[in-house]
Parts: sequence; structure tokens; C-alpha cells
Amino acid sequence: MQYYNSIVDTIGDTPLVKLNKVTKGIKGTILAKVEYFNPGNSVKDRIGIKMIEDAEKAGILRPGGTIIEGTSGNTGMGLALTAIAKGYKCIFTVSDKQSQEKINILRAVGAEVIVCPTNVAPEDPRSYYSVARRLNQEIPNSFYPNQYDNLSNAAAHYETTGPEIWAQTEGKVTHYACGVGTGGTICGAGKYLKEQNPNVVNVGIDTYGSVFKKYKETGVFDENEIYPYLTEGIGEDILPKNVDFSLIDHFIKVTDKDAAVMTRRLAREEGMFVGWSCGSAVYGALEYAREHMKEEDVMVIILPDHGTRYLNKIYNDTWMKDHGFLEARDFATARDIVHSRNISDRLLTVDTVMKVNDAVRLLTKEGISQIPVTDGEQIVGSLTDSKILGQLIEKPEIRDSPVSELMDPPFKFVGLDNTLDVLSSLIDKENKALLVRDELNRVHIITQADLLSAMAG
Repeated sequence: MQYYNSIVDTIGDTPLVKLNKVTKGIKGTILAKVEYFNPGNSVKDRIGIKMIEDAEKAGILRPGGTIIEGTSGNTGMGLALTAIAKGYKCIFTVSDKQSQEKINILRAVGAEVIVCPTNVAPEDPRSYYSVARRLNQEIPNSFYPNQYDNLSNAAAHYETTGPEIWAQTEGKVTHYACGVGTGGTICGAGKYLKEQNPNVVNVGIDTYGSVFKKYKETGVFDENEIYPYLTEGIGEDILPKNVDFSLIDHFIKVTDKDAAVMTRRLAREEGMFVGWSCGSAVYGALEYAREHMKEEDVMVIILPDHGTRYLNKIYNDTWMKDHGFLEARDFATARDIVHSRNISDRLLTVDTVMKVNDAVRLLTKEGISQIPVTDGEQIVGSLTDSKILGQLIEKPEIRDSPVSELMDPPFKFVGLDNTLDVLSSLIDKENKALLVRDELNRVHIITQADLLSAMAG
């Protein structure tokens, strides 16, 4: 009889499948390592079992314990499968941008799921990182794997993914491409491949709104690179310990739209029903391959997960059209709004020490309802006429106070290529305007009035 003792024994040994249609015009052999063949339908099954077994060996996780992790969904599934096999409980924190399918799947395998806000700083007590850490401190006999900084993550791919790729290609692999989130997949397998052949090129796929590419190229952690994006599972606003930049030769950034469209192409043209970041990986890898690969080269691209996680997003035509990802009509972008302005237009701001009364005069004179607040060269807050009015009615004496005493948090930064649909979804009663940097690093403000004007044509 041929059988496995538990579902986790089926993890790994995923197939390599040649891409044939989306690679038209590109030299070399492009192979996809299809990780949805793992039992939890993602590459994260590999690290789930590794992190748990390493914690058991270290005495950190004991029988009857609780596993608590911040996850975009797939790592939670990998941890949950091993937890079921070994008798542990699971509590997962996720950000509110994750698909409902991912949340439902985690609950289906018995995990408790806590949804946290996306657009807060990592150190904010409401972030899914902070909530997971707090629960770990409060719950006895609990284990916080922390996939971002737990080096068992990269070790899992060094021990399994890398050797599989080397064996499956008979050592002919010349390029390895992978989306970069926690960094474990790119750096673990990438390290193994470079040990076998130092000439293997590791290509990391990043997303706009993430800090990785600029940090690799300049060594500068630029907070101006951080802004909301929709793609799940890649990119970060932190530098995880599993990301070893010395092992990543190049970074390619991919937009939300290009990733989503490529994901759907993989389903329709290659028969691979994969997740959103798979489209990112393939689009970015092919951008690199188009310029750098030769006929004899072999590239392996990691496809991390299955399309069932995204049925109500990128596989939903209405959702795609609403976000400007299907060309049902022309969608303007933040870039179009910025370029429509007089090149000499400058961003109006108020300083933190300016008196509220003077700020009111400026808003009235310029006919605007909101304005960024600066401290030197840094944007540190925001001011709106509605907030000032409410405060003045309640406390008239505040007119002689500095702006810093009643300012709100800064407006969010967005990318130049975000469409009007995405921009409008980010403006609400809590966030009255958006900020964007142009190609010359100048900051511009985008308001509801700007969006209405652009939509009206």
C-alpha cells in the first residue's frame, strides 16, 4: 500500500512546468515551479512545518501550545496544516487588504483570524505585526513564528526548494526569479543555487509601494517609497531578517495592474490557475529575461499559490474593471493629474509653528479645504477646514495656538500610476487628500476636486 502518514508528508517536490505562450519572443527556457501542488496550495507550506519543528526542537513550542502569526494568508495555511497534524491551536492576524477567500480558508482549518488595518505603521499597536506580538506575550505556551525574522523560513527553502530546482534542471538553471516578501524563498533557494553555481542570477520581484528595490540599489531605507498597493504577498515596508540583499542580484518592480493582467493570462494561456503575486513574478521575470537571457539559458520562476485565493478580486471582471485593470474605458492616473498642472505650481504647506488663525487665512485666500503640515523639509501632518471649524467652535482660544496642536496625521502617499478608481477608494472621511511624488521628486496633492475634474474630462 502506498500512503502518507499525514497531509504534511506531501509537502514539496512540486513540478517544473515550461511556459510556452506568455514567453513569446523571449530567448531561453522559462520554467515555472508550481507551488500550488503543495497540500495547502502554496509555497508557504514548506516554511510552516520547518518553523514549527525547529521551535519544538528548541523547546519553544510544547504540547497543547498555540501558534500565533501575522500572515497574508498562505503562511497561516501552512502553519495550520502542521498544527492539525501535531495538535496545536492557531491564531492568525491578517491585514484588511487580504482577500476574503484567504480568511475563510484559514477559518475552515480551525484557526482564529483577527483582521487588522493595513494603512498603519508596522510599529502601530493596531498593525497585524503588533497584534500578533502582543497576543504571544499574553497567551501562555504560545509560539510566534515571525516568518519575517525567523531564519527557519529561509532555511526551509535552502533545504528543499533550492535542491529540488537544481535536481529538476540537472544543474542547468542559470536564472532564478521569485517575488520578495519575507525574503525566505528568494534567499533560501537562491543561496543554495549560488553555492552550486556562483553564476546563477537571482532576480527579486518587488511591487510599487515597497522599499526593497531602492534599498538594494542605494542602501537607503526611503519611507517616501512606501504607499498603499493592492498586490498581496510581496513587497514590504520593513526589512525582514530573511532578506539577504547580497543574495539578490537584481530587483524588478511590477505594478498592481501588470501583475493582475499577467495572472489572468497564465490561467487562460498556460492553464495555470495561480494567485496574484504569481503574475507579478512572471511579469517581472520576463521583463528581465527579455533584455538579458540567451538561448541556452534556463530560468526558474516560483509561482507561490493558487487562484482560489483571489476569486472575488482579479478573477472577478467587475472588480478588475472597477480598478482600471480591464480596459472597459480609459482610466486616468495620478500621473495624468500631476501633468495637467502648470509646471510652476508648488505645493502649499503650513508649518507646525504657524498659528491656527494664520492657517485659516491661507486656506481662505487660496480657496482650499486641506493642506499638508511640514516641519522643515518633512511632511508631518495635515490640516482640514472641517477639523479647524469644529475645534474653533469648541475652543475659540485655539486660534492663537500652533497648528501642531490640532493637525491630523499626514495624507497618504500614492504611486503615480494608480488609477482614479484606486485613488478615489483611498480618499474618505479619515483621509481627505492624497500626496504623490513626480519624476523629479516634487510632492503634489490630489483632492476630491482633482478626481472629479479628471473624471469629468
